[in-house]
Amino acid sequence: MYRFLLTPRWWGINLFVVLAIPFCVFMGTWQLGRFEDRVQSHEQAEKAPDPSTRAAKPLDELLPVDKVTSGRPATATGTYADQFLVPGRELDDRKGFYVLNMLRTDSGKALPVVRGWLPGSATDARVPAAPKGEVTVVGDLQASENTHSAGVNARGGLPSGQVGMISAATLVNLVPYDVYDAWVTLPEAEAGGAGGAMKPVPAAAPEGSGLDLKAFQNLGYTGEWFVFAAFVLFMWFRLVRREAEAARDVALGLVPEEPGAGSQDAEEGPGTREGPESAAKGAPEDPSAPDYDVASTPVR
Repeated sequence: MYRFLLTPRWWGINLFVVLAIPFCVFMGTWQLGRFEDRVQSHEQAEKAPDPSTRAAKPLDELLPVDKVTSGRPATATGTYADQFLVPGRELDDRKGFYVLNMLRTDSGKALPVVRGWLPGSATDARVPAAPKGEVTVVGDLQASENTHSAGVNARGGLPSGQVGMISAATLVNLVPYDVYDAWVTLPEAEAGGAGGAMKPVPAAAPEGSGLDLKAFQNLGYTGEWFVFAAFVLFMWFRLVRREAEAARDVALGLVPEEPGAGSQDAEEGPGTREGPESAAKGAPEDPSAPDYDVASTPVR
């Protein structure tokens, strides 16, 4: 009854099932592992002390930025140079913009420093001037933003003096010097009243360290892959059952076999064929025959 499983058609179906189910299980397990890693990172971040409460260290000792060094206080000394405004940033549910200044250090590289946040539009905004001369800043270290970071404007087309993303890859095209692949945000307003109107921008948690939407997306993808595996197995059993029932019905004579090409004549039967008499009856009569009446009526 199950010999049909050895046919070429079913060989293809069986091969697809054998490959699809392990693949779905593997992908579901991988997504589950991603979710568990995020949960573990979140638990470790909650148990760890606040990075901002730890002692400040020189910037070069904390680079590159990772989950451990993100949010740590970093110190750097230099002079402020170019200034940019970062529009479309929210603070306390209010729309505004960041004030970003490039701090030229003795190494020749510049460190992007977010001096604070101001409400309103960045166009034609009045911004407090940056301190003059050499300064030493102590700010919370942050990794360069990317297109998935909150508030980032990756569409471009901003006016001169504005940037949509705080990233070394973006800023290096706007300034004639190298840029650190990191930035800092000042935890307090600048002294001297120059930045008193600006609000400090709190440091953001590093990506992948919390139970955010992406973590629950991994959990949802886990369920989807396992559902796909179960669906493939269910459909295979359903097809096998249907094929077996059809074969059984044919074997029991409940369903007639499909007629072959040579069975058409046998189905017609002897009564369906035209004999000589029927052919003669169906043929038109010749008017020149002797038994044909002048009035075109056959004489019987």
